[in-house]
Amino acid sequence: MKKMRMNQLLRGAFVAVIAAMLIGFTASCSKDNDDNENGAGKSHKVVFKAIASSGSNIEVAVYGIDGNPTTATSLSGTTWSSPEVTSEPGAYNATVGVNAVGPDASATLKVQIWVDGELKKEGTSSGQYLSASTSYTF
Repeated sequence: MKKMRMNQLLRGAFVAVIAAMLIGFTASCSKDNDDNENGAGKSHKVVFKAIASSGSNIEVAVYGIDGNPTTATSLSGTTWSSPEVTSEPGAYNATVGVNAVGPDASATLKVQIWVDGELKKEGTSSGQYLSASTSYTF
């Protein structure tokens, strides 16, 4: 019964992450213009990371640029890092969402977006069932 509840929570969190990515993509399209503000007209090296508290287990990550998600499943451990992703010139938005399970209600999960070697955005979650997400606009 408890495992079924945990699976339902993780599925719900996964759906929430995908929905957040789609909303981010939709929002990015609604603000399109031809100006190259804030470096949006050049390509970037992007790395997505997750760090969970001791005893936690990272299980799934969804990350991508401009609505092109990649899903990493069957993960384990307290840290995760994506391969370096090179954005297309003119890319608008990078998004990451990660789900994990902690040992108790005091567990934490932090997700980060690194762009060109610099931490640009961070999101956090706390509790036993963890789902953290964040997005960054270039």
